[in-house]
Amino acid sequence: MRGMDRSTPNTGRAKGSSEPLVIAAAAADASVTADAAAPAPAPADTGIDHAPIPQVSIPQEWLEEFEAAARRPLALRMRYAFIKTYKPVLDDAKFRSFETMQDYRAWCERELPEWLGYGRV
Repeated sequence: MRGMDRSTPNTGRAKGSSEPLVIAAAAADASVTADAAAPAPAPADTGIDHAPIPQVSIPQEWLEEFEAAARRPLALRMRYAFIKTYKPVLDDAKFRSFETMQDYRAWCERELPEWLGYGRV
């Protein structure tokens, strides 16, 4: 719904307001507040286990670090989000091309260190 705050649970209130959100009914003169609206029907059985989510305590230091990171500008957060790791041989040329997949696989086995994970199983 337009004007609803999607970052918080649906409380039936307009964003930034303590007043109940008024939902217009089909008739122009009939209106119902979201707080007094009829309850939604029970969801159909989907076969999903709806076990309670266990409560986990998060260390205060982690929360402080998260909050500090959330205050940083998006450009700075993106800069720190990706770490460039040099990959021997792969990063030494701008590009490579091979006639066939078989040629590519043979080159990988012959040229790349095993720890990069390009070998055959």
